[in-house]
Amino acid sequence: MKRTVTLLLAVPCLAIVAMLALAARTEAADPVKVGVVKVAANGPNFIAKDRGYFAAEGIDAEILPFDSAEPITVAIVSGDIDFGATGPGAAFYNLAGQNKIRIISGLARDVPGFPVFTFVVSNQAYGAGFKTYAALGGHSISTTQVGAPSHYAINLIEQKFNVDPKTVRVVPLQSLPNQVSATAGGQVDAGIILATVATPAINRGALKLIGNVGDVTPIQTGALFTSGKHADQDQDLVKRFLRAFHKGALDYHNAFVGPDEKRRDGPDAAAILDIIAKYVGQSPEQLRAGISYIDAQATLDVKDIQRQLAWFKAQGMVKPEVRDDQVYDKRYVIPLAAQ
Repeated sequence: MKRTVTLLLAVPCLAIVAMLALAARTEAADPVKVGVVKVAANGPNFIAKDRGYFAAEGIDAEILPFDSAEPITVAIVSGDIDFGATGPGAAFYNLAGQNKIRIISGLARDVPGFPVFTFVVSNQAYGAGFKTYAALGGHSISTTQVGAPSHYAINLIEQKFNVDPKTVRVVPLQSLPNQVSATAGGQVDAGIILATVATPAINRGALKLIGNVGDVTPIQTGALFTSGKHADQDQDLVKRFLRAFHKGALDYHNAFVGPDEKRRDGPDAAAILDIIAKYVGQSPEQLRAGISYIDAQATLDVKDIQRQLAWFKAQGMVKPEVRDDQVYDKRYVIPLAAQ
């Protein structure tokens, strides 16, 4: 009888110990702030937060939305956020050359069948004959900032369709919502705008879709990055963050990409769309048309990053001494195969 009583008393004690251990781990969780643009391509971060992957790595992640890429870069350098997920642009590359910021993982790539950037025109411009990429010459086109990822995309379109850059007026509008409203209102003729943001306006007839940029010229449009300080001094934190992020990226990939790497909804697609919808503020059906491509390992297209850096240097937007090995951290990045 004595032994029975002892065992019965031990059971609640073990439960209490487990609860205390869990509470201690929760209290010890590292708080990190993650800057994102509210687009489907940031699904891996939303999934890792929602499904507890960050928490399981002892990370208390706060997701903070921004209106465009460049402010996220600035916030990393100022220490206002710890990790950022968006496209690298001229400001990013200059700061990387000063060891202030570094890519630690790939994110979205603009490839056929998976829209990241859309090429849209106003109804007025469309009615006047602006109905193809090649018709860009002689028109205005918006980007968020000079030197933004979409600015690089404009350059690729010009090269692909033999458009003289001197005949194109690039208009920086500072945010994605500004791009949508200015293009829809006819203040600019066209815009290269993230698909998640542009799709609602396209669906209601406010913008005309010419095409998805990735269908004509692939780009590494997104990356996950952190400060040079975190990358060098907080390697355990970075590795734990990446483990959680990569679990989210795998869930995202399996939900929307088939075995042939073509767009296909898997069994988990509805659940993943629901998660992304909570963070982006659009319905799952709205998001479904703007799913970006992220491979199972969230690899980085290193060759395209090198091309981006070279183009920004050629435009005088990035200092000539910045090296590509300063831009991405080989300790963390998984390169796209055959690089």
